[in-house]
Amino acid sequence: MNKKLVWFDARNLKNEEKVLPLIYNLRFENLLISQDMLERVKAPHKMKLIVEVYDDEEIENLPKEAVVLSKNKDILKEAKVKGYSTALYQNIDNEEDMNNAWMDGRTADFLVVEFKDPTNIPLELLIARLQQTNTVILKAVNTAEDAEIAFGVMEVGSDGVLLKTEDMDQIVEVNNFMSKEEKGKIELVKGKVMDVQHVGMGYRSCIDTTTLMKENEGMLIGSTSEGGILVSSETHFLPYMELRPFRVNAGAVHSYVWAPEGMTAYLTELKAGSKVLCVDTEGNTREVTVGRVKTELRPLLKIEVEAEGVNINVIVQDDWHIRILGGNGEPLNASTLKPGDEVLAYVCAGGRHVGIKIDERLREK
Repeated sequence: MNKKLVWFDARNLKNEEKVLPLIYNLRFENLLISQDMLERVKAPHKMKLIVEVYDDEEIENLPKEAVVLSKNKDILKEAKVKGYSTALYQNIDNEEDMNNAWMDGRTADFLVVEFKDPTNIPLELLIARLQQTNTVILKAVNTAEDAEIAFGVMEVGSDGVLLKTEDMDQIVEVNNFMSKEEKGKIELVKGKVMDVQHVGMGYRSCIDTTTLMKENEGMLIGSTSEGGILVSSETHFLPYMELRPFRVNAGAVHSYVWAPEGMTAYLTELKAGSKVLCVDTEGNTREVTVGRVKTELRPLLKIEVEAEGVNINVIVQDDWHIRILGGNGEPLNASTLKPGDEVLAYVCAGGRHVGIKIDERLREK
């Protein structure tokens, strides 16, 4: 789930006092301004500033975390010496401009290109030229449709776009596209319960998020990195307490939970601000933020499952109110599971180091 990069161009806005508050309250996290706007623009802390400069002196008073943008490669060279990330802005009207863009862009952290003609062929050529470099390519666009097309060029697409518009509808549409991009998909399979064992007392953790989950959503929890099963959110009827739709009663503290970018985390590693995956019964995923992790001593239950020829297990709290999502998406009470029952599972290649998948011989059981 690679998040596409969107910069908003706040230079030369005619209706700055109306447009910028909208940008601040949507998903935009990168703002391009001119150096003379630094004093009056009060962007929220989530915003990364990209500042256009016209001479070396303007670099002196910039925040160290800012990205320096210029059409002048010598200014960018000086900015890099001073420790700044750099962005080359290149208008492309002809072949010479395009060649200059990829040759000069190789030394910048970002290359922002604005094309005279509507064709995407020059963008394709730039992507091909710079694909083996670390330069991030952004295309200047005016509409949400242009942004979506830029992201789809040559399947790989542009790394990002620079949105240049004051049209509120287009801004909201790009925001909605960004929301859609942050969702992903994984392949869930039906796993068969092979064994259920009471394993005594131990510590288990609840993952309390800053979002509200639905009845068909939960998190993937497993004892090994080869896979996990879909443990439901607390969104189903409980006779003695209120529902907690922000929570997944995840499992024993040693467990993995699946996180964005194909990573995992131990439950003990999670803290306020950590990111984990919320997964629904169709395999749709979204990134959610942890608000709190609640760890307590409770009786535990081990559930062993075979899925796609792989044996995986999860250890959860031994209680009726813990739900595992069944093979058809139905909530099953953990304490009533028995061999032969079907649950939704995720199987992947094992082997992890600090949560990152690695290619090595490693066995967990």
